[in-house]
Amino acid sequence: MKIFTTKQIAAIDQFTIQQEPIASIDLMERAALQIANWLIHHLSNERKIIFFAGPGNNGGDALAVARIMAEHDFICEVFLVDFGKPLQAEPAENWHRLKEQGKVKLGRIESQESIPAVPDDAVVVDGLFGSGLSRKLDGLPLQIAAALNASRALVVAIDIPSGLFGEDNSNNDLGAVIQADYTLTLQFPKLSFFFPEHEALLGRWEVLPIGLHPSVISETETPFHFLTAEEISDKIPVRKKFSHKGTYGHALLIAGSYGKVGAALLASKACLRSGVGLLTAHIPHSAYQIIQTAVPEAMCSIDASDLMFTEFSDLQQFSAVGAGPGLGVKPNTRKALLRLLEASPAKLVLDADALNILAMHPEWLPLLPENSILTPHPKEFERLVGPSGDSYSGLQSQLAFSQKYKVIVVLKGAHTRITSPDGRVFFNTTGNPGMATAGSGDVLTGIVLGLLAQDFEPLDAARVAVYAHGLAGDLATVQCDELSLIASDIIENLGEAFFQIRK
Repeated sequence: MKIFTTKQIAAIDQFTIQQEPIASIDLMERAALQIANWLIHHLSNERKIIFFAGPGNNGGDALAVARIMAEHDFICEVFLVDFGKPLQAEPAENWHRLKEQGKVKLGRIESQESIPAVPDDAVVVDGLFGSGLSRKLDGLPLQIAAALNASRALVVAIDIPSGLFGEDNSNNDLGAVIQADYTLTLQFPKLSFFFPEHEALLGRWEVLPIGLHPSVISETETPFHFLTAEEISDKIPVRKKFSHKGTYGHALLIAGSYGKVGAALLASKACLRSGVGLLTAHIPHSAYQIIQTAVPEAMCSIDASDLMFTEFSDLQQFSAVGAGPGLGVKPNTRKALLRLLEASPAKLVLDADALNILAMHPEWLPLLPENSILTPHPKEFERLVGPSGDSYSGLQSQLAFSQKYKVIVVLKGAHTRITSPDGRVFFNTTGNPGMATAGSGDVLTGIVLGLLAQDFEPLDAARVAVYAHGLAGDLATVQCDELSLIASDIIENLGEAFFQIRK
């Protein structure tokens, strides 16, 4: 699904108004009905709802929602921020409709002294400013935001918490933004919703459809997307009756070192669970019995070293190569990784210590084969490119890295983001905090490798792997709490994850 900038969303709104056609006041009413429906299904009408409305369209939405909620016998109060100018257009019409209805207590906020006290058991609906805001809150809006953040009321933001920008907040004052418990965003999530420093401001966010015109959504280009099962299900081919293990590729996994054999084990199991026809795990001699016993489906290539990766087999027999989980960064391992890069395997995924070695030797980065997949966690990526002050800047660094070296970068975390050499960005929507556990990244590496070996296009392999990995983690929480989830649970639920994606 596409993620648009706030300017693009405004243009899509206007296209819908002109081409549907629909009056702008009626499109606002459509949005208000969706928000009101959510509130009705989530709130008791015994709780007072206090609406804070600004003078723009976000405020107009809030005024319309208040009128609808009052019709459903909710106790509502509305406070309109008064900057000394008369309301215009749709907000003015919705204020007039509220006054005519006569069921809602109306007030104005003209100064700090007129900001109402908010009871702890109330619900606040934030309709001060929408996603079109481009400057920090100050003056009276800042004072209102501070008062609401100091209250204990449940806060529901319309479209976006007031004060948060839709994309780049690198120069914003996040401490001035209203802290929502829920954000009900209209038609599309905003780019800023996918960045970790905004989690406490957004609370839980949900996308409410408001029927914007499908043709303009389809035709409007954007580099930003978020992953859905519908978009990746057709990337998983149906197996043919007369296919055999050779049909589905032969993967080489280079992993493990003394004391870190578990990483090789987890990645091997995940690779096999992802459908690869054959897997050879290249491991230190000391890991041989462990892998052969724990993963009998895997073949083993035994390194001359008892302790670490120092060499590799002829790559011609393998359809994809993965390296990194549990390798360590000893000098001999670094030399072997350099030789691997110089051999330029056609399909390559690098993780963990392979990335740490690259960070130690940035001069090797140009050796990365085109469309290689790198799967760093934030600290590993920071070692490669340097620190970023905020997630938006970090995204720009990730995009620049993908484009410079023509590689696919999978930056792991909540809403794992994938950047491609052609400038596209994909945010994941599956997964949970229970997956923040040792070995989870090794499992992802195995899934990516297994799909690559089956002749998936590299970007498709990354997208399907990330989505399935997160979904398997979500399925694992059906049997256990997030607190107790371990990486093996993800592997055990991969089969059901792929089944659900196909459905």
